[in-house]
Amino acid sequence: MGTTQPIKEIRQIEELKEFYIKRKPNYRNYALICLGINSALRISDLLLLRWGQVYDFQQGHYKKHIMLTEQKTQKKTSIAINDGAVAGLESYRRSLGDIDGEAYIFPGRYGDQLPLSRSQAYRIIKNAAEELHFEEGISCHSLRKTFGYHAWKKGVHPAVLTEIYNHSSYKVTRRYLGINQDDKDEIFLRLAL
Repeated sequence: MGTTQPIKEIRQIEELKEFYIKRKPNYRNYALICLGINSALRISDLLLLRWGQVYDFQQGHYKKHIMLTEQKTQKKTSIAINDGAVAGLESYRRSLGDIDGEAYIFPGRYGDQLPLSRSQAYRIIKNAAEELHFEEGISCHSLRKTFGYHAWKKGVHPAVLTEIYNHSSYKVTRRYLGINQDDKDEIFLRLAL
């Protein structure tokens, strides 16, 4: 069994998002991918989100932050909701009609009473990755890793990524993000002083 990998190519991120908009339309799955890639949340935390945590129904707009206690670490966290996450959520919200703030954003088969299961979320990501002929190792956790990998590529300080992921050191974060020799070579070749 291989290690879960981030999606390193921007083109592939776009293909994955478009898969559930154009090829196999499903706004819930599209929103899952958009929010997963843009929030760095573990799938267990992502699936438990409710509409009231991301959308202010009284004011009629998306909140600035998702506030939650992470299941794995029991640490409170605040995640800014960016335009990429809002794009996915808004497409999905418009397709639903009336929704309640207590409803799970990603409901399972039986309506909004239970969230989507981790195994079903895995199948959603895995099936799209296979149909798009992505490399092995793409799963739900790839969404979380993709956020960090691209933040690192854009120059986010390693200490910030280590803090976001609640890792003990940057060495752990670097291994987690799948930073390899090709990534290091690219930096040397691009810098050419």
